[in-house]
Amino acid sequence: MDWYTRPIETIYEELDTSASGLAASTADERREEVGPNELTGDRGRGPLAIFVAQFSSALIWVLLLAAALSFAIGHVVDAVLIGIILLLNGVFGFVQEYRAEQSLEALREMATPEVTVRRDGEEREIESTALVPGDVVVLGQGDVVPADARLVEADSLEVDEAALTGESVPVEKDAGAADPETPLAERANMVYKGTNVTRGRAVAVVVETGMDTEVGEIATALIGADDPLTPLQRDLDRLGRRLGIGVVALSVLVVGLLLVDGRGLVQAGLTAVSLAVAAVPEGLPAVVTLTLALGVRSMAEENALVRTLPAVEALGAVDVVCTDKTGTLTEGEMRVQRVWVHDRAAPVDEAGDDDRLDRLFEIGAVCNDATADEGDPTERALVTAAADRGFDVETCREDRPRRDEVPFSSERKRMATIHDDVVYVKGAPTVLLDRSTRVLGPDGPIDLDAETRSRIESRVDEFAGDALRVLGFAYKDRGDEGGPEENLVFVGLQGLLDPPRPEVRDAIADTHRAGIGVKMITGDNAVTAGAIAREVGIESDVLTGRDVEAMDDETLRERVAEIDVFARAEPTHKVRILEALQANGAAVAMTGDGVNDAPALKNADVGIAMGVRGTNVAKQASDIVLLDDNYASIRAAIRRGRTIFDNIWKFVAYLLSANVAEVAIVFVASLFGYLILPAVQLLWINLLTDGLPALALGTDPGGDVMDRHPRDRAAGIIDREMLGFVGGAGLTTTVLLLGLMFYLLDGAPSVTPYVMTMVFTGLVVFEFVKLYVVRWTRRTPALTNPWLAAAVVASLTLQLAVLYTPLNGYFGTVPLGVSDWALLGLVLVLGTPALVLVGWLVKHHGTDGHAGGATTRPDDAPEVHTD
Repeated sequence: MDWYTRPIETIYEELDTSASGLAASTADERREEVGPNELTGDRGRGPLAIFVAQFSSALIWVLLLAAALSFAIGHVVDAVLIGIILLLNGVFGFVQEYRAEQSLEALREMATPEVTVRRDGEEREIESTALVPGDVVVLGQGDVVPADARLVEADSLEVDEAALTGESVPVEKDAGAADPETPLAERANMVYKGTNVTRGRAVAVVVETGMDTEVGEIATALIGADDPLTPLQRDLDRLGRRLGIGVVALSVLVVGLLLVDGRGLVQAGLTAVSLAVAAVPEGLPAVVTLTLALGVRSMAEENALVRTLPAVEALGAVDVVCTDKTGTLTEGEMRVQRVWVHDRAAPVDEAGDDDRLDRLFEIGAVCNDATADEGDPTERALVTAAADRGFDVETCREDRPRRDEVPFSSERKRMATIHDDVVYVKGAPTVLLDRSTRVLGPDGPIDLDAETRSRIESRVDEFAGDALRVLGFAYKDRGDEGGPEENLVFVGLQGLLDPPRPEVRDAIADTHRAGIGVKMITGDNAVTAGAIAREVGIESDVLTGRDVEAMDDETLRERVAEIDVFARAEPTHKVRILEALQANGAAVAMTGDGVNDAPALKNADVGIAMGVRGTNVAKQASDIVLLDDNYASIRAAIRRGRTIFDNIWKFVAYLLSANVAEVAIVFVASLFGYLILPAVQLLWINLLTDGLPALALGTDPGGDVMDRHPRDRAAGIIDREMLGFVGGAGLTTTVLLLGLMFYLLDGAPSVTPYVMTMVFTGLVVFEFVKLYVVRWTRRTPALTNPWLAAAVVASLTLQLAVLYTPLNGYFGTVPLGVSDWALLGLVLVLGTPALVLVGWLVKHHGTDGHAGGATTRPDDAPEVHTD
């Protein structure tokens, strides 16, 4: 509501209260009516729900169907093996995702345990949850604001609202009226639940509590936000549905054909189960989960903590990163950037030797109530600047003991400290200039004439135009005439800024080069936002939250495609901007650290919270938490995400090509009356190929992934290039092994264990050749993955075990001799060039680097220029 526009008397009347507060009995009645001052909502998923969710995809249901069919016809071993694979997949996913959604719990923790309130005309301490609209509260430095409240009195009050509005410095507050068009970040007569009082004291009347507060609105947005499916989740779900339909259709067709041919129900059933097992890549869900888990571990080593497994791959698919400014692109801490003394300006680290600069830094350190670690952020920055200059701040203060002071207030806009022989003053430059008669020149004080004042004011405007917060510094000798703040000697200026992180510019340049747009969305004012954006390499006009409000959805969709900097953005603005980008087809990652970022983090395709400065709310609403708050870690995480997608593409192509070959061989052989590969052998092949080798593909290093533009999510993981590889490799394998089968059968009426063993082993060996071909198609160097070589050796050893140990009795195989291996070698020699040709066609006819591995930046990717 528009409480900030109403006079105090009107608010008292509407809330039936007064400056003395409510009667305790009235407050109790009102609490029964409006409820406690706390945030309520969904408690999130429990452990059982998380575990059950691991089995909700269509692919998992297809596998469950295959297990049921196997069990129904007596193939208990097959059914058990499929069940074990599914269980392992569920356990891995559960372990990674076992976190209840605690966004609202974190919001609750922001409330102060107790608050000073006026009840029955007396001040008393009560639980903050007991506050109701109409209560009058007393706030002091260090307090957390317990509810949304309209200020009645404010004495030098400053409130840190960064977590709610994104404002990088504490906001000065007063009890005056405000215009109805005033945005949230500029409502000086309001304080909001969850923000922190950094200076002064205040009396305020509570106007909103619980879910009706600004933070409560954010909580409501979080309750209604669904986690969007990642591209990989959608692709695998689509694959599962298609496989299910295909398996059922193919099984019905084969059973019908065999029954018509008089083969009997048992053989028809066995063939149908073999086809089902051949068609379904049993290990795919587990391999995807394990690969994502390995990515989680790798990203943790790069300071990115992943909360949900699919977010690893989803991050590699984003084409827009929406980032907060304060604490994300910037250090999150005010620092002195530039200084000025009479006719001389310089960056603070290039100031050089000058007695006037020493005086400037000394005033900043002594006329100051903060330390380097505690106090107002601006005053802490002045202390740090003096220490960097070489001052021992504590010694300076001891050498000039404070005898009196005139404290800072928002009305006076200055502070003075009185010492034995001198008065030091700091504050707004124009205010100090009004009280100065001289300015400190190179050889001592000189008269402050109109021309000199004009030059100083021009310098102030220049600093402010660069988004610096400008403070003036002055002094006077105690013996000079006039009051302590009259006849001052103006010393100079210090310009402060929350500076960009030094590595951010290069990180943004790299993300631009990878075809990813970067948009800054901040609660800071437009001047500061624009200046920081230019510093980090984002060149754009600036839109404000008010501009966003004035646009309809269609106009906003058009503008977000052009504008990269948004200032004075409130939570609802951030969500609208994200929705507009997503409506344009963008996959959006949102970074942030404040409460105000939580709805956008929740609604983004990938939410990335800051781990050090981030609020609990932001962390719990996110998919990924940056442990070092370093934007550059996003670059590493995107690289890792793209590498993981490449690896998933490789083993999906590899697994599906194996399944296509298995289905084709079983299907064609069945038409000729042969059951060439029983279900147990097909399941064993899938275990070997879906197991260690496929998992080892997940550890492949990244190649040129950051030189490509984002992949086409609409194409899905099973794109044209994958279909080409799967079809080509599957056909090659099918033709060669069916040729081998017919050659060995030589017209025999039924398949012998020997022929079955030769085709069975030939199919396994062919899969290991395909491993290296599929890596080559994605420009992965051949000798960069020792785990893959070890996996191939281990899998071949297991295959030899089912040929030459008593296990062959369970698999229906027989030992092979030297001549048999020579024949398989000949088939391999004939087939390998064909597989390489398939890989070459995929590699060199990919679309814009999506699957073909192109290394050029797309024409529409932004040009990046770095100094």
